[in-house]
Amino acid sequence: MKLSSQSFADGARIPGEFSFCIPAAEGHVCLGGNRNPHLAWSGVPAGTQSFVLICHDPDVPSKGDDVNQEGRVVPASLPRVDFFHWVVIDLPADLREIAAGSFSDGVTPGGKNGPEGPLGSRQGINDYTAWFAGDKTMRGNYHGYDGPCPPWNDELVHRYVFTLYALDKECCCLDGQFSGVQVRNTIAGHVLAEAKLTGTCTLNPSLLG
Repeated sequence: MKLSSQSFADGARIPGEFSFCIPAAEGHVCLGGNRNPHLAWSGVPAGTQSFVLICHDPDVPSKGDDVNQEGRVVPASLPRVDFFHWVVIDLPADLREIAAGSFSDGVTPGGKNGPEGPLGSRQGINDYTAWFAGDKTMRGNYHGYDGPCPPWNDELVHRYVFTLYALDKECCCLDGQFSGVQVRNTIAGHVLAEAKLTGTCTLNPSLLG
């Protein structure tokens, strides 16, 4: 199975149109377009009953002490953890493409509604839900896609891994709100094939080419 995109090439930088934040002259960052990128896939195995799509950043700092702090940096040597940006389940078996902006078009303070999503899908909460929990203007349940916004002082360029899973069952059978970790656990043993596409992002001026 192969996953591709018209929005960015595998291994290339994700454009600001598809990012939560972009670099800014004042305040380091400002809001980006936050549209979901275009995705298309082929080579689907026989017996596929549905698809799951997950986008995660495996390069998020495991400690937030230095994150976005003036005069400090997040060292590249710091251990990293996963941050989920998009969790979609129950995509129909005959689907082969997701249009850019069809699941997300702009930043929604407080998060987009869910779990019901386009094309008969259901969407989990992404990790901006926890990130903004202490922010009165932004806190809420962030369902669906919200794009890259790595720390502007991180020495590491972040990777954003889009993974499509072809499943041997029609429904993931998760009720209410659900997370990326829950979906990974639920689909274990039901994956017929998977395909990945990776984009990158940095907001650190010293790393911007």
